[in-house]
Amino acid sequence: MEIITGTREFQLEAPTVVTIGKFDGRHRGHQKLLKEMLRIKAEHGLQAAVFTFDMAPLGVMAGKVQTVITTNQERRSKMARIGMDYLVEYPFDLEVAHMPPEEFVAGVLVGQMKAKAVVVGTDCSFGYKGAGNAALLKELAGRYGFEARILEKEQDDHRDISSTYVREELAQGNMEKANELLGEPYAVHGTVVHGNHLGGSVLGFPTANLLPPKEKHLPLFGVYVSRVLVGKDAYGGVTNIGRKPTVDGCSPVGVETFIMGLDQDLYGTEIEVQLLHFLRQEKKFASLEELKQQIEQDKEAALSYVQARKGAFGPGAAGQEPEF
Repeated sequence: MEIITGTREFQLEAPTVVTIGKFDGRHRGHQKLLKEMLRIKAEHGLQAAVFTFDMAPLGVMAGKVQTVITTNQERRSKMARIGMDYLVEYPFDLEVAHMPPEEFVAGVLVGQMKAKAVVVGTDCSFGYKGAGNAALLKELAGRYGFEARILEKEQDDHRDISSTYVREELAQGNMEKANELLGEPYAVHGTVVHGNHLGGSVLGFPTANLLPPKEKHLPLFGVYVSRVLVGKDAYGGVTNIGRKPTVDGCSPVGVETFIMGLDQDLYGTEIEVQLLHFLRQEKKFASLEELKQQIEQDKEAALSYVQARKGAFGPGAAGQEPEF
């Protein structure tokens, strides 16, 4: 997949089927659009291209960081995995925010991206103040020579599946529901960094530490059963998300994971931590000994969860999805 980022000066060479959106979380609603793109790609011999922005537009307009379920790097990995040919991360600023809808369609979608088909949901919006919608896209399709495919929203129990819906479930630590809406496990990707070394030297077991970027939207702080992908292998894990309040001092928000059955130095290694099941909220313990006892209970609970779903763990299992 070719990634075009950091510039508005680009030109795709081959005719494309395009979809537009933030794709925050790449939930089941997004996947419906992407699958339709792949169908059109195969049927008409087009290249599949995703148009998105390099940062959340609301964050730019509000002048502050807006969190995202899926970071840019995570989104790139997911789009490549599903079979997209191009991912355009268009730089967003106030000038772009004021672009008229027809100028966006004529100049960007048709002119730069060579769109022959555009796939969107019924709630799509584009251009200044979101004035462009599905009806306008259909009208412009005839004028500029592309097909507009408008898909109904994917629903869950009569409610539209959206990033907002996913965030609500994450805020409650309801990973089973969040993962069902996402159609895949919620995950934190990153490079293992050095922590405070309490895991190995004091608590008696080593842990892998990730420091998620400030824009990463995290679930309820607490302890989770996790699935850790290291290369092609998948391991069970116990993951704490939060600030580790029992440890003296102010810790940054981190993702710390005890990985079952893995005894090797992972510092500097890229891993993916998928959250599967909420065990308990983060809390401050009276002592490190009390914390250690609680973690042993967490490990036992996680082991039972993992053993009941053995097919998704083990050597070569990174490409398999766990059962929810």
